[in-house]
Amino acid sequence: MTPLRQRMIAAMQMRGFSPRTHASYLAAVRDLARFTHRSPDTLGRADLQGYFEHLVIERRLAPASVRLSYNGIRFLYIQVLAWPAVDLDVALPKRPQRIPGLLTRAEVAAILGACANPRYRAMLTVCYGCGLRLSEVLALRVSDIDGERRLLRIEQGKGAKDRLVPLSPTLLEALRAYWRLYRPEDWLFAGRTGGPLSPTVLQKAYTRAKHQAGVTKDGGIHALRHAYATHQLAAGLQVERLQRLMGHRSIQTTLRYVHWVPGAGDGDGPLDLIARLEVSHG
Repeated sequence: MTPLRQRMIAAMQMRGFSPRTHASYLAAVRDLARFTHRSPDTLGRADLQGYFEHLVIERRLAPASVRLSYNGIRFLYIQVLAWPAVDLDVALPKRPQRIPGLLTRAEVAAILGACANPRYRAMLTVCYGCGLRLSEVLALRVSDIDGERRLLRIEQGKGAKDRLVPLSPTLLEALRAYWRLYRPEDWLFAGRTGGPLSPTVLQKAYTRAKHQAGVTKDGGIHALRHAYATHQLAAGLQVERLQRLMGHRSIQTTLRYVHWVPGAGDGDGPLDLIARLEVSHG
């Protein structure tokens, strides 16, 4: 490992970056070095500009990929090599503003109902009922459930922040039924080895259930988190409260859901989305 790579890893560790951010930022710098055939600490502004022009014009990378590379390289030069700024003339491609195929309550109910495996169905139900990310569902432990206060603790979610999410009575009872069936001791949704399930396993379970339910809208399991947000807003939940429940660092991330839900109201909307599913599906 080169000294520069060690310094970059140490800088990311000091800032509490997630393992995924570590990997993506290091990959961005590695690709830069491969393209230029030089160590990044010997490059100048013109070299960086030429590299990003290569990514945008020649390789035609997706906007998200270019921005991820830009953020990783910018971190190296500003936080590790102490450049005052990374100000390039290359215009990064704008993110396309698309509204995803939002699931209705009936479609969510159909997907959950089509999932025959009780463990996977419980996991998908938690995804929707609490608006969790896939990684957050996989990381849940039995001790994260506070049945007395009806809260679910999300430990070190995105951004390395803990948060508490309300557990509706219907969802809490579903989790109790799941526990009686599987009797997990540590990880709530343990795999065969006793550790957390692989993300691919649950992604495939969701895709299979969606296909069997006849739902043709695009999107993977993250659509359940989108559905949670849009259904809560439609029920009248305040945007600021939704931001806390979703674990968004910026309110701007949460506000995009407002644009997807015309007529979203204010107030303390109902949180028991699972019960509302049963009513709409029944």
